[in-house]
Parts: sequence; C-alpha cells; structure tokens
Amino acid sequence: MLNPPESYGADASGLICAYRFCHASHAQPVSGSDALSWLNQGDDAGFVWLHLNLSHVATEKWLREHLQLPVEFYEALHEGSRSTRIEHADQHLIAIINDVVHDFSYEASDISTLWVCASERLIVTVRRTFLKSVDRLRQAVNQGAQLQSTAELLSHLLHDQADVLTGIVRQLNRQVDDTEDALLAGRLNHKRARLGQKRRVLVRLQRLLAPEPAALFRLLQKPPRWMSDDARQELRQATEEFAEVLRDMHSLQERIKLLQEELATVVNEQNNRSLFVLTIVTVLALPINLTAGLMGMNVGGVPFSQNEYGFWIVVLILAIATGIAAWLAFRRRDPDA
Repeated sequence: MLNPPESYGADASGLICAYRFCHASHAQPVSGSDALSWLNQGDDAGFVWLHLNLSHVATEKWLREHLQLPVEFYEALHEGSRSTRIEHADQHLIAIINDVVHDFSYEASDISTLWVCASERLIVTVRRTFLKSVDRLRQAVNQGAQLQSTAELLSHLLHDQADVLTGIVRQLNRQVDDTEDALLAGRLNHKRARLGQKRRVLVRLQRLLAPEPAALFRLLQKPPRWMSDDARQELRQATEEFAEVLRDMHSLQERIKLLQEELATVVNEQNNRSLFVLTIVTVLALPINLTAGLMGMNVGGVPFSQNEYGFWIVVLILAIATGIAAWLAFRRRDPDA
C-alpha cells in the first residue's frame, strides 16, 4: 500500500501517491496495484494520476514493467538539458516542467524538474525532490478538486506553477524595494551581494521557463484527439498567465540590473572620497617627514642647530610649507567629488 497522501515518502516501487478520478466525484487515493488493475480493465470512466520519486532506485524499473509509456519519456528522464518543453509522442503528451523546490531559499540551485507523461486515461508525474507546484496540486486534490481529464490536471498544475512563480516575483519585488529604500536613505551595506543572488535566480528561472509559453502554443495548434475544448481553453489561459509571469521576471531583472549599477556608482564615489582623503593626508605629511628626515641627520652643518630660536623657525617653515601644499591639493580638487 501507498503511504498516506499527505506523506512525502514513497513505497517500495518509488510511488509517492496515486489517485483515481471519476466524473462528477472527488478523487480517490488508491494503491499502485489498484491503479494498475483499473487501467488494465479498460474502463473509460475517469483517469488515474501516478506521482513517483525518481530518486528511488526502483522507480524507472517499475514504470517500464507496468506501464506502456513512450520511449521518448524515458529518454527525457536521462537528458542533460532540462529546459521546459511539451510535445506529442504516440498519442501521449510529454512535458518537462521546471519548478522551485518545496523549501525554496532564493538560490539558483533551488530549481528542479518535473517530468510528465499524459494520455487519455493516465497521467504520470516524476520528480527527484519536493516541488511546490506538485504539492499545491496534491493539496487541491485532497481538498476535493474535481478534475475531468488528464489535460485538466496538467492545466491545474501549470496554473499552480504560475501562482508559485508569481509569489516569488512578488516577494523579490518587496526585497528590491527595501534595498532601493536603503540606498536612497544612505544606508548602504552588503545589499549588493544579495541583489546579485536574486538576479542569478531570476536569470536561471527565465532561461529554463522561457520556452514554456511557446511549447503550449504549439500544443494548442495541434492538440491530441482526446483533449477536450474546455481543457484547451484552460491551457490557453495558463499560457497567457505564464507569459505574464515571464514578463514580470524580465522587468524585475532589468530593475535589479539598474539598481546594481547605481550601487556600483555609489561605492565608486565612496572609494574616490576615501582615496582623496588619503592623498590629502599624504601631501600634508610630506613636508614634515622630509624636514624631519633632513634635520635628524647626524652630520655637521644642520641649519639652526646653534640658534636658540631654531626650533620655532623650523616649525614656522613647516607650517608655511604645509599650508602651501594643502592649498595646492584643495585647489586641484574636483568640485563634484
């Protein structure tokens, strides 16, 4: 038997959860054997969703032994490139969907892949680590979401993915607002490194997810025969929603880039001011150091060594020389520095 649906574990075959969907009724959690038995009966009423953990050593073997999935799906499991795509294969839909992990911490490595294979009566999802969108879909199913087809389940998953990404972009926008406010208030500290981290996450997300709207658009141009008009409309809405999320990501990237450039300018100005101060100190100390070096030589003929006012004369000369050096230094200073 499977672990309970709320568990993130998997059984001995790598199966995390399985649901049977019947028309006009809630999904029923079932075991892997029950799902296979129902599929073999050829009952056309409803469909089955199988969700598996690819990190389990028995998962791929179980899939090959019990399900007749297209070879393209297994090839996709072993591909190095994980860019999003959705394509046909022998009346199946094969989708590679990139999503953020369950405990997303705004690191570029917190992005993983979900593999999907869908037909009229079966949809299989496979992942290596916990993903937010799939967790949201499981929660919706456990709470009684009624899905009429595998295409509707895929559409629900894509809507959940867009919602998760929208939340991430919204949170990043708030963090960038805080950084911008700190910059305007003059409270500049270590925010620049954080901006670089956020930008890297957005760049990776956009690189992996950018092909998704185009892939969905091509799918809608030539959908499989078993996909209903309502499901196509849902996928079309998901495409528009996802394209909007990608535009928001791009805008946020440009905003972070401009803010990084502004921060770099501020840091450069601060460094220039520090160098100017050090230069002034060096120039002012030069006459004193030079005179001290000359007057401290242990040789005869040192000026004013026999004069009772010699010390004050030297001090006066140093003051005049230092004043002249300071005047020359400040005279050449850039007024805008």
